[in-house]
Amino acid sequence: MVKRQFPNPIELAKLMKFKAPELNGKKRRLDSALTIYDLKAIAQRRTPKAAYDYTDGSAEGEISLSRARQAFEDIEFHPSILRDASNVSTTTQVLGGTSAMPFGIAPTGFTRLMQTEGEIAGAGAAAAAGIPFTLSTLGTTSIEDVKAANPNGRNWFQLYVMREREISYGLVERAAAAGYDTLMFTVDTPIAGARLRDTRNGFSIPPQLTLGTIANAIPRPWWWFDFLTTPPLEFASLSSTGGRTVGELLNSAMDPSINYEDLKVIRAMWPGKIVIKGVQNLEDSKRLADLGVDGILLSNHGGRQLDRAPIPFHLLPEVAREVGNDVEVMVDTGIMNGADVVASMALGAKFTLIGRAYLYGLMAGGREGVDRTIEILSSQIVRTMKLLEVTSIEELEPKHVTQLQRLAPRAVAPSAAAAVPAKRAAPRKAAATKATPATKKATPAKATIASTTRTGSAKAAPKKPAAKKPASK
Repeated sequence: MVKRQFPNPIELAKLMKFKAPELNGKKRRLDSALTIYDLKAIAQRRTPKAAYDYTDGSAEGEISLSRARQAFEDIEFHPSILRDASNVSTTTQVLGGTSAMPFGIAPTGFTRLMQTEGEIAGAGAAAAAGIPFTLSTLGTTSIEDVKAANPNGRNWFQLYVMREREISYGLVERAAAAGYDTLMFTVDTPIAGARLRDTRNGFSIPPQLTLGTIANAIPRPWWWFDFLTTPPLEFASLSSTGGRTVGELLNSAMDPSINYEDLKVIRAMWPGKIVIKGVQNLEDSKRLADLGVDGILLSNHGGRQLDRAPIPFHLLPEVAREVGNDVEVMVDTGIMNGADVVASMALGAKFTLIGRAYLYGLMAGGREGVDRTIEILSSQIVRTMKLLEVTSIEELEPKHVTQLQRLAPRAVAPSAAAAVPAKRAAPRKAAATKATPATKKATPAKATIASTTRTGSAKAAPKKPAAKKPASK
C-alpha cells in the first residue's frame, strides 16, 4: 500500500521555480518553434494569404511537392554502434569552397513580398552561419546590395535565360563583377507552371488592394505597414513588372527555345563555377558531365513547374553513382528537416539547398527567423549524425540509409498489351521491360511501404577521377 504524507512546504517551495516571462514577442514565438513546420505555422498566421500561398504553393495539384516531402520521410536510417561520436564536424567542401553546413540557401523570387527584409535577411543569416546564399534573377534586392550584405561570404547567382538575351548577359557580367563565385544556370523554366493558388487569389506583382486583400490584412497590420512604408516591391533585375501575375511575367520573359548553345555562350562569359539547376534525369546528367560543367542540381523547382515531375531525392543515388566522380551532384526540393540533408549526403549528394524552409523563417520573424531556420536544421543534422555515430560528412555512406518504396512503375498486363493495335504494341512492350516516366503510376494511397533493393552503392564508386572535359567556349 502507498504510504502518504502531508506535503512539506519547504520541499514544495523548491519545486516552485518560475521562468521569467519573455517580453520580446518575436523572440518568444521563434523560441517556441522547434521544427520547420512550426515556423511554417507561424508564417501562415503572420502573412496575408496571397503572399503566403505564393510561397507555400506549387503547381497544379501540388503533387510534385507532396511527393518530394514524402520521399524524405520514407527512409530508414541504419546507425552504427560503439563509435565515439562526441565531436561532429558538419563542414563540407563544395564548388571549390567551404560551407559550415551541408546546405545553403536556394534562390527564391520576390523575397521581399514574404517579409520586408527579404534577401538582405537571407544573405546576412547565411554569412553569419558560414553557408552560401543564392540570389535569384527574380530577386527583389540587387546583385550589388546582396554582396554588400554578405561581403565576405559565398554568394551564388541563379540565372534565367530571357527572350532578350542581353538582359541575361548583363546580369552575368554584374554578378561576376560583384565577386559571386558560382552561377546557377536554370533549365526547367521554358514557361511558367500553373500555380493555381496565385490565380485563385488574384495575386499580382506588386500586390493589388482589393476588398479581399484588405479584409485579409486586418489581422496582419504589421505586414501592410512594412509594405506601404518601404520601397516598392519589384524585381531588382527586371523592369515593367507592375500588375501582372508571376505566370504572365515568366511567360513573357522566358524563352522556351533555350538550348545547349545558350549554355555554351553563358559558360564562355562566366569566370567562376557553373551549376545546371533543374536536371531531372540520368541521361541529361551524363551529357552535362561530359560537357565539363562543375555541378548539377537535381531539382523540380520545388514542385512549382511540372506537376508529377521526378522526385529529385529518388534520382540522387543513381545519378551520384554514375557521374559523381566527374561533377558535383546537389539536390533540393522538399527538405524540411536536417535528417533530410543527412540522408541526401549519405546517398551521394555533394550539397543541398533549402528554399521554403528559409522563407518560412523569414515570414515568421525576418532576419531572426532565418537564423532560427538555420539553427533548427543545424541542430537536427548534428543530432542525426551523432545518433548514426558518424563524426563527419565524409563518413556518411549509402549503408546508413535505405529509401523506402511508396510509388513504383506498374507493368502493363499481357492482356492489356494484346488489346493494343499492332502498330503501338512494340513501344508498350519496351516500356514494360524498362520503365519510363510515362509508365509510372501511383500505387493506391494505402499501399504498404516496403524497402527498395539497391544493386550498387549510391555514392560514386572509388576510382581514378576522370579528367574533366572542358566546356566548349
